[in-house]
Amino acid sequence: MDMQTDFDRLLFFEHARRSAEATYTKNPLDTENLTRWGGALLELSTFQSVEESKSMIKDAIAKLDEALSIDPKKHDALWCMGNAQTSYAFLTPDKYEAKGYFDSAYTFFQQALQEDPGNELYRKSFEVATKAPELHSELHKQGGFSQQAMGPAAGGGPSTSSTAKGPKAQKSSDLKYDVFGWVILAVAIVAWVGFAKSNVPSPPQR
Repeated sequence: MDMQTDFDRLLFFEHARRSAEATYTKNPLDTENLTRWGGALLELSTFQSVEESKSMIKDAIAKLDEALSIDPKKHDALWCMGNAQTSYAFLTPDKYEAKGYFDSAYTFFQQALQEDPGNELYRKSFEVATKAPELHSELHKQGGFSQQAMGPAAGGGPSTSSTAKGPKAQKSSDLKYDVFGWVILAVAIVAWVGFAKSNVPSPPQR
């Protein structure tokens, strides 16, 4: 069932990406479309190998950059950008290089919250962003981080905790679930809401 759900998500976001690409040729200044495009690429990146994923996240960042160059205060684009920066950081083994992306993500989440102070999702993002570097260190220190560590989490399932087994890993288990599970779920929520607004078919219900 999980495999089928992942396959449905892959098809859904691939369709959304193509739809956004087609819309872009008609109106390249549509910030909603650019944000949806970035969100779709970010979701699709979870199905790729590490290098392909990083490349796709960079594409997502480029689309979100375009949206923010048109409307710097577009809070959902700022929030998606924070998620893109976070995702890229987790795929970056060097902790100093990753820190730059985590810092950037923190700033984007902060800006999104400033633009929409009542948004609980943005508030949660801002709070969890401070824990992300700690999780990054744990994952890479244990040598347990790979695309597989991110892949199951992308399905939004409990398998996220499978990357943390045994007494030593127990401490970081909850943190891993909190950050990974929340980040992917949050991206999916904003993407689906955005796509629904643009009349893209709803994701399959399971």
